[in-house]
Amino acid sequence: MVAKQSTVRTLVPILGDQLSRDIASLSGADPASTIVLMMEVADETTYVRHHKKKIAFLFSAMRHHAQMLRAEGWTVDYVTLDDPDNAGSFTGEIARAVDRYAPDRIVVTEAGEWRVAAMLDSWETVFGIPVDIRGDTRFVASHADFDEWATDRKSLRMEFFYRVMRRRTGLLMDGDDPVGGEWNFDAQNRKPADNDLLMPRPIAFPPDAITTDVLALVADRFADHPGTLDGFDFAVTQADAMRQQRHFLNHALPRFGDYQDAMLTGEPYLWHSILSPYVNAGLLDPLELCRQAAARFDEGKAPINAVEGFVRQIIGWREYMRGIYWREGPDYVDRNFLNATRDLPGFYWTGETDMHCLAQAIGQTLTHAYAHHIQRLMVTGNYALLIGADPRQVHEWYLEVYADAYEWVELPNTLGMSQFADGGLLGSKPYAASGAYIDRMSDYCRHCRYDVKKRVGENACPFNALYWDFLVRNEDRLGRNVRLAMPYRNWARMRPADREATLAQAAGYLASLD
Repeated sequence: MVAKQSTVRTLVPILGDQLSRDIASLSGADPASTIVLMMEVADETTYVRHHKKKIAFLFSAMRHHAQMLRAEGWTVDYVTLDDPDNAGSFTGEIARAVDRYAPDRIVVTEAGEWRVAAMLDSWETVFGIPVDIRGDTRFVASHADFDEWATDRKSLRMEFFYRVMRRRTGLLMDGDDPVGGEWNFDAQNRKPADNDLLMPRPIAFPPDAITTDVLALVADRFADHPGTLDGFDFAVTQADAMRQQRHFLNHALPRFGDYQDAMLTGEPYLWHSILSPYVNAGLLDPLELCRQAAARFDEGKAPINAVEGFVRQIIGWREYMRGIYWREGPDYVDRNFLNATRDLPGFYWTGETDMHCLAQAIGQTLTHAYAHHIQRLMVTGNYALLIGADPRQVHEWYLEVYADAYEWVELPNTLGMSQFADGGLLGSKPYAASGAYIDRMSDYCRHCRYDVKKRVGENACPFNALYWDFLVRNEDRLGRNVRLAMPYRNWARMRPADREATLAQAAGYLASLD
């Protein structure tokens, strides 16, 4: 806590995902007349049951960021979760700070979620002082930029938006043309991986005194939340996040492209960057990260398919998801094009299932608060789609369990891309697949009690019958989708007895979930 000051002109709240030195709300501020307010509040930890490691990462990163700001000359009023006077919400803590300092104005960087944006929008009325809500300059495209691109388009496909971002940033460009003659090298990025003793491992950062205190707090206050705190080794400072960035660029990026879709038993990371929690919290600059990756290509240290694939995830998908989230509005979360209503199975919170692929993806999620994009899309997401899980429940699960999950990026990925609940706004077809895809891209099926080659029978892989049942169940909504024409033709060619047995197999499995 900071003593009351009568010379305060500006109160600058810094939210938990705004841990950037150059955050817009501090631009032009005078440290002599500014109070930086940072808050650990109950509302933000419990609106969903966030993974214990996610909460610990953010609280520790916030406390370290406050320490850095103080060292640079800023006055920081930091409210810990266990402060007995903690109001429990952003607005409540702003009220207490306004009472302490009587600032002339509040300056804040725009929120990342509709829920928090509504709070910020109310502050000027609630507190009767000017509130300057500044755009988040850490993104390449502003909300207006995305709206300008999207307006009057019949199709909002990411690929075309991505090309605009490439031209705007100059990343991997040769004049007005893409380096290598192609915009997208994804066709080269679908190789299955074998266990490799030389596979790079992310740097582990042992908890310091600040993190140790946070871990004790989280263990005490959030014992009923998903996941474990065991083995917590996140970077919690900008310096350590940049060490992890350099480690990825130097050791994993060269093979990232080839194996970015691969999955291996007992290998949660493979050649992935493990940087998204740091980018989304503000510890790393996404555009600078892309520039550093592009530099590795220019220097001959990483191939184009790896670098382009990585850059596309950041200035393509990440920026596109943000644009969709804000353009579609706060009711986007309620969309349910396929009318899916099944409860998400309980093993999503335990990892206890005989399906090895799900046990692996969920198990590492609960342990590390991390799974890579194919595990999320084609294992946990695909399964939820096939069983007809309620997309809002699926969204809330993803928001709970991943350290990099914020609604602006997680919701469109989950509800739109993974669950097709927006009816094709994001994707031209549902990401539905049988067990053959998982078998092709992983070693999971070799370790499973189910037989991925079987569609019916006691040991048949559930994905196989569920895939066909999903198509049949949703034919009135999906039957005219041109990208599903072939599977629907294949279904029609099956013998009636095979179709009947397949649907009976799926019905029996689904009944076992009820």
